[in-house]
Amino acid sequence: MKMRLSRSIIGSEEAKAVSRVLLEDGYLGMGTETKRFEEDLAAFFEVEPEQVISTNSGTAALHLACDAVCAQANTSGIPEILVPSLTFVASYQAITAAGCKPVSCDVLLETGTLDLQDAKSRITENTVAILFVDYASNPWKLSDVYAFAKEHHLRVIEDAAHAFGCRHHGQRIGSFGDLVCFSFDGIKNITAGEGGCLVSFDPVATQLASDARLLSVSGDTAKRFAGARSWDADVARQGWRYHMSNIMAAIGRVQLRRFPKEFLPKRMLRSSVYNQRLCTQKHVALFQTDPEDFICPHIQVIRVLDGHKEHVRHVLEEHGIPTGLHYKPNHLHSFFGGGAVHLPNVEQLYTEILTLPLHPALSCQDIEEICGIIKKTLDTL
Repeated sequence: MKMRLSRSIIGSEEAKAVSRVLLEDGYLGMGTETKRFEEDLAAFFEVEPEQVISTNSGTAALHLACDAVCAQANTSGIPEILVPSLTFVASYQAITAAGCKPVSCDVLLETGTLDLQDAKSRITENTVAILFVDYASNPWKLSDVYAFAKEHHLRVIEDAAHAFGCRHHGQRIGSFGDLVCFSFDGIKNITAGEGGCLVSFDPVATQLASDARLLSVSGDTAKRFAGARSWDADVARQGWRYHMSNIMAAIGRVQLRRFPKEFLPKRMLRSSVYNQRLCTQKHVALFQTDPEDFICPHIQVIRVLDGHKEHVRHVLEEHGIPTGLHYKPNHLHSFFGGGAVHLPNVEQLYTEILTLPLHPALSCQDIEEICGIIKKTLDTL
């Protein structure tokens, strides 16, 4: 098979689980299988099942989190949410979809994560939250983020789409915080085909999001999980059709069982080979991580310095090795200002970052060859 930048790792067990839902359960929507997946996730995160709100995408989880925060906000103007520009556009779209304003912030060159000093300079009377992104699976200084938010009376929406299975100072991402959002799309650390979840540590936000994913039909989650419907319930606010189906949940449950002994060690081993081979390579810089953090890598992003990124990318592609860009800074998109604000670190990283192939089906020999090509390319400059 042609080398892939990322890919789903799906097998017969996932197929059997879907077949069981299709042929035995017979109900394809949100029901008992979804309930079981939420219970499995709750056990994984060591939280109560009621805190886990499964969704049909990671973007939906982010939108529900932003919506819940804005519903509780007390501002005279449009609620503002601080967000690093170096993130997938879903982070920004979730903010605007909730009727809020994304306030673009710079990042740290060494980590690609939010620069709290820059964020502090952008706080206004309408700022209600920080949307912190665990960029490239890195929960950098996450304790400082929550302390910063507490100091400035802000909520924290954690975009942990890259960070499933990671730990910050011994605590699993998703086991603590305020509103923590995960993605289970086809290429994440585990997949449900599509899907995501919100882990909420705020009872009010939990209820708002749980209802909102089912068109804000009050209490409909309990009905669905019992195999019933809410025929005469009230609807008091805007909602969306964001719930996860039994089919998606069936895939997710198998993936979650495979994660600790299969996906986690394979991802870590492959990333470690990259790091060992490239850590002393001239014209290359690796993002810094906290040695007290436990990283399960989703993507392998490197910085190619001194203006050599496009040359390296071109050589790799000539050898049939795909590369990616995570991500175009959002403040440069037309919808989010078209570069009206200057964020020097983000803009510098945009010229340097290159994503290399990483997934459990990739062999360590493949990675050795990729690193060899990079070394040969850069050493001859």
